[in-house]
Amino acid sequence: MTSQTSDKLAVLIDADNAQASIAPELLAEISQYGTATVKRAYGDWTTQNLVGWKETLHNHAIQPVQQFRFTVGKNATDSALIIDAMDLLHSGTVDGFCLVSSDSDFTRLATRIREAGFSVYGFGEKKTPRPFVAACDKFVFTEILRPQVKDIESASPPASEEPLQPLLTSAINGAAREDRWAALSAVGSLIMKANPSFDPRNYGYQKLGELVRAQTYLETKSIPVGDGSPNVHIYVRRKNG
Repeated sequence: MTSQTSDKLAVLIDADNAQASIAPELLAEISQYGTATVKRAYGDWTTQNLVGWKETLHNHAIQPVQQFRFTVGKNATDSALIIDAMDLLHSGTVDGFCLVSSDSDFTRLATRIREAGFSVYGFGEKKTPRPFVAACDKFVFTEILRPQVKDIESASPPASEEPLQPLLTSAINGAAREDRWAALSAVGSLIMKANPSFDPRNYGYQKLGELVRAQTYLETKSIPVGDGSPNVHIYVRRKNG
């Protein structure tokens, strides 16, 4: 689904499975997809494990949701988050969900939300199991949100990511016209549909156009939009066929 910055989003954080230190960058990233009208973090706030979250909750107006651990080995936090997500789903007050966790337990939740026609954005570490990643419309690895990683041009792709060349060439072939040129926007859409975790920042580039231009087996061209606009349409194709 295409994200709209006017969308109202529910941000549901599994605090047991997410780091408080990335909260500012996380919320900044979420703002690109919509407005976080609901911000909740789930966990047992009586334990020492979540002490690092407490100041973050106040600074970013995130509502803590208390969930006691009644039984060892049973994740009550996951259950509370899932129940709230389904309540919000049926309330009609939000347009999409941001699920912040590296836990595969939310795979079915993401699938169910998408079945209802809502967008799902996932945020978790590179260790996140592939099924959860694939269940989201888009999945962002939180490592690329950390300040010390953002500007590293040689950032390595996550182990679960497909090799870059076949990923790009397959999308270009699918979007290409008879002259073999493909609109970069169409290429990006095809990649995202096939690989929700794809993000140029995983490869050390801020934008898809920058990533594509850096590939020696591809060539690009820019065509002005017209009417005096500084914007351009970018096209890409494989070299030598």
